[in-house]
Amino acid sequence: MKVLVTGGAGFIGSHVVEHALRAGHQVSVLDDLSTGKRANVPPKVPLFETDLRNREEVARVLSLVRPQAVSHHAAQSSVAISMRDPYLDTAVNVLGGINLLDACVANGVERLVFASTGGAMYGNVPEGKRAPEETRPAPISPYAISKLAFEQLLAVYRTQHGLRTTIFRYSNVYGPRQDPHGEAGVVAIFSGLILRGQRLCINARRTPGDEGCVRDYVFVADVARANVAALEGRLQERLVNVATGQPTSTRDLATRLLLIARPKTAHDFTAAPPRPGDVEYTVLDNTRFKLAFGSPVSLEQGLQQTYEWFAGVAAERQREEVSA
Repeated sequence: MKVLVTGGAGFIGSHVVEHALRAGHQVSVLDDLSTGKRANVPPKVPLFETDLRNREEVARVLSLVRPQAVSHHAAQSSVAISMRDPYLDTAVNVLGGINLLDACVANGVERLVFASTGGAMYGNVPEGKRAPEETRPAPISPYAISKLAFEQLLAVYRTQHGLRTTIFRYSNVYGPRQDPHGEAGVVAIFSGLILRGQRLCINARRTPGDEGCVRDYVFVADVARANVAALEGRLQERLVNVATGQPTSTRDLATRLLLIARPKTAHDFTAAPPRPGDVEYTVLDNTRFKLAFGSPVSLEQGLQQTYEWFAGVAAERQREEVSA
């Protein structure tokens, strides 16, 4: 099957590319490389360096590739950036998304899988509860609003054009290749800080010095295998939370990573205020996910694999600097 992965040079998208290749599919990537990296794309996979906002270019790529299925991960994906620049967020996530949808319809795409957000979509989930897919969305950031708007657009294209769609609402995804230099992706950020011997910063949930916001962390391999199943038409559900259903505070996450890393020196934390647009408590119900795909990777296993990957990258970089 011909598959196009938008955002396929990015963190999550590149894992979808790898899993789709292993499943025997013919894969192409559309990515503007604003945050993605060319090195994330396997050498034999065609990469079209294209901005979703360029309507003509998106249409050209789809007409060249003629995919049967599309995994749509290209996005402005930072809550903080969306708070600072909601125009950019909407231009990429909604208008750029429409450009993709129109090109899909024009070129006979059969199925589209959309990377949405559960972590931001449901707003503040009541303490101790898990948000199922039926939860009424309560977005509090432009990022979450743009994702919800595109979900609703998908319903229109499904009804009016027969485009079969699957929506995955991700909780907080982590794993190898996540960017540790941005403002999102706390596991990657903490891993990088630990390896450099720097203090970890805990953004407060409410008051500096508290445990931080509570999140549901899901390993990227679970996200990728779910995407491939949906691209292949093996998933009946149209909307699925991709999550573990397990609550973890920022401080608890930091402590778990430190236990894995075992740094030589004692490690304390820097307390910081809450970040604008951050949800205080978000944990998702993953019943549909488990019925379709089985149990997700545990946080302990996922953190171990992720930290080892970052440690390996750091060691390789150090060897290169010594040899230079």
